[in-house]
Amino acid sequence: MNLMTGLLRPTRGSITLLGIPTDRPEELFRTVGYCTQFDSFPRGLTGREFIKSFLLVHGFDRPKADVFTVTALERVNLLDAADRKVAAYSKGMRQRIRLAQAIAHQPAVLILDEPLNGLDPMVRADTIALFRKLAADGLHLIISSHILHEVDMMSDRVVLVNNGYVVAEGNIHGVRDEMEEHPMQILIRCDKPAKLAAHVFDEDNVVEARLHQDGLGLFISTRDADSFYLLLNRVVAEGEINIESIAPVDDDLNAVYGYLIGAEGGGS
Repeated sequence: MNLMTGLLRPTRGSITLLGIPTDRPEELFRTVGYCTQFDSFPRGLTGREFIKSFLLVHGFDRPKADVFTVTALERVNLLDAADRKVAAYSKGMRQRIRLAQAIAHQPAVLILDEPLNGLDPMVRADTIALFRKLAADGLHLIISSHILHEVDMMSDRVVLVNNGYVVAEGNIHGVRDEMEEHPMQILIRCDKPAKLAAHVFDEDNVVEARLHQDGLGLFISTRDADSFYLLLNRVVAEGEINIESIAPVDDDLNAVYGYLIGAEGGGS
């Protein structure tokens, strides 16, 4: 992320964001907002002063800086605390004021490093909703996070990195579909799981079927989910088994990442 924002120079090659080279910081930061993982605030400033001071550095005149400051504070729900000292903010509030500062100048690209750290569940949900709204409005968001299920919730494209190497990228379901050697796990809730197990074992694509511990469900591992779902359609049509729900157990980033890096994995 420091490379993308020009804070580090690449030893080889070059990086551009929306066609702007990262070695032209004055031009770059008119287009890019960056919210780092770490706090760093000038002493003694209120939330309002913190945001406005950076807008003035960006070159906005005072009336426009005032309007943009209020807009940014409203977006992160900190307008009521705008005139309190940042030093008195909670960790979650400091996280939100940094986000407000990153979007205040209305960038085209927003780069966020662990933006949900320190936020309580309600504020996390509101922040994810804000990210979705910004994206819907045309802003490009690049988010780094170790909280993979939340990446699932707010991303339409993912890049999985392990020890500096890209191990997969693309739409999360597309990445999962490419992993043909790894069976997909599906949980089927039904009234006759043992009878369903007898049906599914007739299929070549099913490699495992085991009863849920409560006796009301069946875990299936299949190498061809589409064929398996067609089988379920036939079973339902026959009327012998009443199926309550069908849900992929591991169709998420945690599962994909675990499969890709194996037992020796780590990283982010």
